[in-house]
Amino acid sequence: MEGDCLSCMKYLMFVFNFFIFLGGTCLLGVGIWVIVDPTGFREIVATNPLLFTGAYIVLAMGAMLFLLGFLGCCGAIRENKCLLLFFFMFILLIFLAELSAAILAFIFRENLTREFFTKELKKHYQRNNESDVFSSTWNSVMITFGCCGVNGPEDFESAPHFQQVPEACCRRALQSRDGAVINEEDCLMGKDMYQNRQGCYTVILNSFETYVYLAGALAIGVLAIELFAMIFAMCLFRGIQ
Repeated sequence: MEGDCLSCMKYLMFVFNFFIFLGGTCLLGVGIWVIVDPTGFREIVATNPLLFTGAYIVLAMGAMLFLLGFLGCCGAIRENKCLLLFFFMFILLIFLAELSAAILAFIFRENLTREFFTKELKKHYQRNNESDVFSSTWNSVMITFGCCGVNGPEDFESAPHFQQVPEACCRRALQSRDGAVINEEDCLMGKDMYQNRQGCYTVILNSFETYVYLAGALAIGVLAIELFAMIFAMCLFRGIQ
């Protein structure tokens, strides 16, 4: 009876680690896609050190989970106590790191409000100064998503030190940095038909809303899988003679 229970635990351990292995593969794929994507993300990531670092953190996490799942599968099938102990300690560290990141994201969620971004844009944006990371990133975002400011062109029109919208808010024949501005003069003079009138906050929120909920659900799922995997690893470790 004890042997059957141990065998069942072993195969459950293998299944959970297989899901961790798949999760690591997905994270690797997402990290690589963000860095090499030709539709605009690569340009945004490259101009923002924080995003650049984040993309490589996703790659590193994907690689760790990939390796972790592989080691867990091997440890379970081969009933190797050394591999199982290494797996348990490694996944415990990752679990605590992910939990800490989730708590910090919840604490600092107010920094993702419309008002926060509007305040930061009016304070730090320097129009066409490409040597400034903040301005260059905002220009890339506005060009890529075909939007203007946080709420719309009024963010620039209402600020005394701006007076007019930047070139990045102008409509382009092709919505990328290589696309030619349709009518820059009329755009800068404030003619609506030549400007992107939607604010970036709404555009980006609508574009990524589904993915944000999906990412949140996946994160909860990954944490649950890791927790069960740790329990199974310890039970299997104690059951192996």
